[in-house]
Amino acid sequence: MTTTVQSPLLPDQRLALIERARLSVLEARDSAPSPWLAAPIERSWRRCLAMGQDPHQRVAFEPVSASAIRQALEASQPLIQAAAPVIRSLSRAMVHTRYFAILTDARGTVIDVDGPVDRNNPRAAAIARVGVDLSERAVGTTAIGTTLTDHEPVWLHRGEHFFHDNGAFSCAGAPIWGPDGHCVGMLDLTGVDVAEQPALKHLVTQSARSIENALTTSRPHRMLLRLNWPGRVLGDDNDGLVCVDDDGRIIGANRAASDMLGLMPQQGAMHCSEVFAVPTDGLFDAARAQRPAFEVPLWSGLRLQLLAQGPGRVSGSPRPASHSVPLKDVEAALIRRAVEDARGNVMEAARALGISRATVYRKLTKKK
Repeated sequence: MTTTVQSPLLPDQRLALIERARLSVLEARDSAPSPWLAAPIERSWRRCLAMGQDPHQRVAFEPVSASAIRQALEASQPLIQAAAPVIRSLSRAMVHTRYFAILTDARGTVIDVDGPVDRNNPRAAAIARVGVDLSERAVGTTAIGTTLTDHEPVWLHRGEHFFHDNGAFSCAGAPIWGPDGHCVGMLDLTGVDVAEQPALKHLVTQSARSIENALTTSRPHRMLLRLNWPGRVLGDDNDGLVCVDDDGRIIGANRAASDMLGLMPQQGAMHCSEVFAVPTDGLFDAARAQRPAFEVPLWSGLRLQLLAQGPGRVSGSPRPASHSVPLKDVEAALIRRAVEDARGNVMEAARALGISRATVYRKLTKKK
């Protein structure tokens, strides 16, 4: 029996299939599933149609209110800080592609941008701004809206965006899960009028996992448990990570650990003794003695490889000052970014933020 390997589509063939899907779903409103479209994208298209959106209407990339931006940035400080080194490293992988990174919160509000944004390109400048609402309800089908709704990685190219206005974009997105098991935002890699790079879906997924791990390990804990299946080497981003407090309660876990242990957000904080079929004191002893990785049984009947590490930051202790950014600094950074986006036009920046020009000057010149 021979296996036929299907050749990848040429760029023109790919665009032709996307156009066929648009004609079927968006123009003819055919209710049958489209064979030329990935299921998450088709679901997003149909959600947009159900919201009354028209693919031919103009798209305005509008920022949320100034107060909403401040709240988003303040609430997202742990995510922004965890993502910063990961996003900076992306530039090495994408250096010759003209793609850049966008970080949003769980509502689709942009909270950080990094990479080679061409500010002379109106399309790039429109979306690469802190505070812009890139949710599905605001700008239709994009990697951002689709990821935040379906909670799975996605790749979109040109006409796979719902609105014709967004047909110049190509983007990959992946959700970011917090230590409590809830989606806290997403990472997006976007290019404008660039060659299709579906491999970026893999890159953005791995990068999101690195951010999740940084979020987990930054949570105050007495002991950190690294987990993986027997035979796997512990020590990389594929490990499950579990944060444990002084009493042995699980107070945080990354997505991998939640999947391995069957943890669910609605369960609340579980005790190690409810998951691991070994005494919890033995885990603390292993961490204190810096014992090498060993296998442990679970109450489910499975076995995992475990490395106990500790202590981390002591439960209940305040976070170091380096992990907290004063609100005045957040405001100043927001205003500086708005002035940069407006190419130095203070009046335009003030209008975008919904504040007066005098307030912009005062905030930027105020002494710390």
